[in-house]
Amino acid sequence: MKIGFKNLLLSASVLLCGCSSDAVNLGFKRDLTGFDNSLDGLKLNDPVSAFFNFCKERENIRLLRENGDSFPWTDNPIFQKGRFLNVFREDDRVSKSILSFANELKDDLPKLIQAVFFARWCNKQHTLDELSSNILLEPEKLLKKIKSLNNWCNYNAYPVESVFWNGKKYSRLNTAVELFFKIKESLEEMIIDANGDVIKATIKINQEFKMKNDFPIFMAVIDLAWFRPDIIHPNSHVPTGIGAVAYLDRLQIYLGLKNHQETCEKMIELQKEYWPEAKRKFQPIDIEYLSCECRKYYSYVNCTNYLKEKMFSSLYRKIIISIIIIILFLIWAEVGVGIFGTRFAGD
Repeated sequence: MKIGFKNLLLSASVLLCGCSSDAVNLGFKRDLTGFDNSLDGLKLNDPVSAFFNFCKERENIRLLRENGDSFPWTDNPIFQKGRFLNVFREDDRVSKSILSFANELKDDLPKLIQAVFFARWCNKQHTLDELSSNILLEPEKLLKKIKSLNNWCNYNAYPVESVFWNGKKYSRLNTAVELFFKIKESLEEMIIDANGDVIKATIKINQEFKMKNDFPIFMAVIDLAWFRPDIIHPNSHVPTGIGAVAYLDRLQIYLGLKNHQETCEKMIELQKEYWPEAKRKFQPIDIEYLSCECRKYYSYVNCTNYLKEKMFSSLYRKIIISIIIIILFLIWAEVGVGIFGTRFAGD
């Protein structure tokens, strides 16, 4: 029976902090990958004010940065260390690349649809900037070019699953390069049938794709509104992505509304009260998208509070844990060295 002293200390740390040994090894970092519960236990008295406060601070950071001011652009340590998208989607680097990549196709709807779907399956600025949209019509050439790039897509922003079409399964790469080229007219028909409604178009397409997470579809569909507002309405209601659910739930409950769509409408109305100087009026996609960013921001806040509660709990608990650490140390010393000379010595 050999027990490492490091493992004993880790075990004691688990008891003290209420977290896994992996978290202890990582310096008490809490696992925040679970979108649904990342805000559990967080006390947020006014999520509406918190939402607009986040927007104002994030937008101010963008303006200072674009003005040439030097880092950190804010005194807020979470903004200094975390990564958050801009308040307005059109200001983000990937969005700018999509706007440039697909713009010349706006008068050819099937090709435009192929371009925005490819762009959201790729979701990487460097790749989009390296490509011309015309290469989408030459799948073999496109595949060769993509394979020459280092990591053609962004694997971290959101999950992109395999797609089904006519009983055949396509990988992320094959969907982007081959499938969208083949089915662009079919996608056009489904999108037109939705009469400008993002939710209807997303559902209709995913009935074929059979993706568990339809977020990439929804993003490609709403991107069409940038180029063709006659096809997809910019003010259309949108589905709620997995990252936005937790914060939109907070807003919905606080405002006493029935669903996320009503919540988005109310937040757009409240913009006039909370942030009248914003550069433009919010749309439903903005509220959904920013709810995801607020969930991310306040999950960091929640992590900080969680650690404070766990690491600085009652003095009584600290005393008990200190005694446990001493006992564990003595057991280790007896088993390993035999300082008491019991029958367990040296086992």
